[in-house]
Amino acid sequence: MKRISVLGSTGSIGTSCCEVVGAHASSMQIVALATRSRWEDMAAQCWRFRPQLAAIADLALKSQIPAGVFPPETEVAFGPEAVIRAAALPEADVVVSGIVGAAGLHGTWAAVEAGKRVAVANKETLVVAGPLVMDLAKKTGAEIIPVDSEHGAIFQTLACGRREDLLRIILTASGGPFRAWPLEKLATVTPKEALAHPTWQMGPKITIDSATMMNKALEVIEARWLFDTNASQIAVVVHPQSIIHSLVEFVDGSVIAQMSPPDMKLPIQYAITYPHRATGVSPRLDFTAGFSLDFQPPDLERFPALELGFEVARRGGTSGAVLNAANEVAVARFLAGNLSFQQIARACREVLESHHFNPSPSLDELLKLDAWAREETERWTTC
Repeated sequence: MKRISVLGSTGSIGTSCCEVVGAHASSMQIVALATRSRWEDMAAQCWRFRPQLAAIADLALKSQIPAGVFPPETEVAFGPEAVIRAAALPEADVVVSGIVGAAGLHGTWAAVEAGKRVAVANKETLVVAGPLVMDLAKKTGAEIIPVDSEHGAIFQTLACGRREDLLRIILTASGGPFRAWPLEKLATVTPKEALAHPTWQMGPKITIDSATMMNKALEVIEARWLFDTNASQIAVVVHPQSIIHSLVEFVDGSVIAQMSPPDMKLPIQYAITYPHRATGVSPRLDFTAGFSLDFQPPDLERFPALELGFEVARRGGTSGAVLNAANEVAVARFLAGNLSFQQIARACREVLESHHFNPSPSLDELLKLDAWAREETERWTTC
């Protein structure tokens, strides 16, 4: 029986995880759930799975939730400390980290510190504090298994060869909704258009990141730390069908790919059951129906955010925390109609270039720079 704590249970990763657990009730059990504020949705999850702990990060909701909404056997706790409790719960074997953005760092850190198996969908954790998180995992014996489709694919394909024979990691990108738009039209992109992803159903922040390809920039940084490689060994290719989720190339020229329909339940399930595999609940490829696979290099003029990812992967230090924070604010401003689509990457670059770089920061310094970068980006967007 795998006992699971789900951070961000009401988001796209969390709900997919709940589907996986529901399909494997004889071998998986949810012991804790955490959400920022969507308590109605989490209450429904609690009645279904009967966890011992339900954590709601928004402390202000403590006085607003009626009695009897949650099952009697579930303790309901409030505030950021409650999320930390859910992440480090002694009864949990696996912690699924699905909280979007830098906000997910604290829960992931607590789970790693507690020596858990951490199924990481929150790429920002490794973007912000990759070296510190990986060093902590070595000290505590925590397992970090990626859940986002690209790094989950790399995790699987790396098992097909020796690490010393790895030539490069190739991340695939859908290219989002604007890969074929005329460049001059990008200046007119609306939030509604940017949220219309052609292949994936995701939350708004991640969907905008896909449209700018900032998501791939963050994944380059994540791969650099997660797989202990360097920026020169990472490449990105546009693959519109999102069937090949990533590839690895070995020194002899062999290229190994992981393929499946675009559905997050597969990498979530594998992270929970690793090294074993269980009958899947995700859709399967139908090779008898016939389909094509297309690849093309990314257009850096169209997607300037991608180059930022390689720059940060090369530099390391404080640059990941600054880029991530600037992007979170810029995306929010775009969705609010206060920033143009093309200004997202421009704001991120200017804030990144203006910060005081430190190659070996502490966690406290990274958190302070996160706050600084958010303030700078807010100021940039209102100038």
